[in-house]
This record gives sequence, C-alpha cells and structure tokens, in this order.
Amino acid sequence: MAYSSGDSNRLGNAAHMTLLSTAQHFARSSRRNPRTHLLPIAVGSGLAAVAIALVAYLLWPTWRTDPARGPGRLPVQVGGTIFNVPAAAIRRKVQRHSGPQERVDLSLIFPSLQPPEAPKHVSADTVEEQPQPIDRIFVSIAAHHDTLAPDMRVRTIYPRYLGQTSMLVADGLTMRAFKDGSPYGGEDMFTASDPALTARCTRDAATPGMCLSERRIEGADLTFRYPRSWLSQWRDVADAMERLTAQMHGKRL
Repeated sequence: MAYSSGDSNRLGNAAHMTLLSTAQHFARSSRRNPRTHLLPIAVGSGLAAVAIALVAYLLWPTWRTDPARGPGRLPVQVGGTIFNVPAAAIRRKVQRHSGPQERVDLSLIFPSLQPPEAPKHVSADTVEEQPQPIDRIFVSIAAHHDTLAPDMRVRTIYPRYLGQTSMLVADGLTMRAFKDGSPYGGEDMFTASDPALTARCTRDAATPGMCLSERRIEGADLTFRYPRSWLSQWRDVADAMERLTAQMHGKRL
C-alpha cells in the first residue's frame, strides 16, 4: 500500500507527539519520584566499572614477586670479579647482599645444583632423627690477593709430597697418596684429563672423606668441597663444577 505525502506528514507528527508525550511522562515521573533518573546513571556507572576492571585485568603484569625471598640471584664482586650467585644458596646471612665482598660461601644440592630448602625447625621430636645422606656441594668464592694459583700449586707444590705410585681407581681417574708425615699426610690426590678434574681428598675415617677442588677466575679463587664417595661418578662432579662456574660467571673454563 502506497503512502501519500500527507500520510507521511501525519505519521511524522504522530511519532513526534509520542516522543514528546514520553518525555513529558518521564519528567512528571521524575518530579513525583526524584530517584527515577538515578537508575540509568547507576547502570552506566556499573558498566563503566566493569569495563575498567576488565582492562586492568588484561594489562596487569603476569610476573609475581616474593618480598620474603628477595631476588633469585645477586650480583657480587669478589676480588674485583663479578659473579651472579643464587641468593638462596648463600650460607651466611651477612653475605646475602649485592656489591663488593671479600668472600661468599654457597651450598647447593647435587646433582640438580639448586639451592637447598630452608632448614626445618628442630624440636624435641626431631632432634634425634637419623642424619640425612650428604647431598650438598659447597662453593667458596674468595679474593686471592695474588697468592699462588691453584693450578700452579698442583704443578709445583703437591708433587714434592706425593708418593711415586699411582693407581687407576676408575675409568680415566687416577689416585696418588701423599706421603706420611708430609703437610698433606692422610690425604690422596685424584686427577683426570677428560673432563679435567683435580681433587685433594681426605680419607674415610670417623667422618666421611671430603674432597677439595680449586680454580681461579680473574681476582677470585673458587673452592669446591664435596664427599669423596662422589668420585665413583667423577665425570658428573666435574661437569657440575663447570656448570656452576658458567652459571655464576658466564663462561666455562
């Protein structure tokens, strides 16, 4: 059905009157109940709050910090040499800060090389528990102040006190005992070349024997201490020391 121009005008006037009537009704309602106009405002404010919350959630950083634990690694300077050490592995609280230090002592779990968990509280119920097997490798980083380098000590000092006989104790690992009465009496020297390993170890007695391996990095000496029994897997021990050196100083020796 076609509409004439007069019909269109009449429809437009009717729509105009309807809108005007609605506006007047809303105005009368507002005068009777002043709170009526607050509903659209409240709805709009709610929608705006939801939108702001959604944007904040999407833009919020995904990383988390733990103020109680502090940073995972600390940059320390020992003997003028920079090392990045795992903060949780530092054994002495007084050393748990960045910047210059004379010495830093670390303790890590072998073979994962992760820092150990915080010690549990000792009570009357747990004090008599059996000691756990030694699973730690201890690392000391100390300024050397131009003392004799560890590799020079191996080549020039130790041979004076070693016995003549060497013994193959594992595939690629040999042992020579220090002479009785020497400054290193009661100890043995273990050496290997592929991978490189040099360890001076005490013998098992009332306490398990312990080994000491040293290396120099610029102005600091690294001293690794670990159980002698680990030499049954000496290649893993040598690799662990290399990895620790690379993690803390950024290069393998």
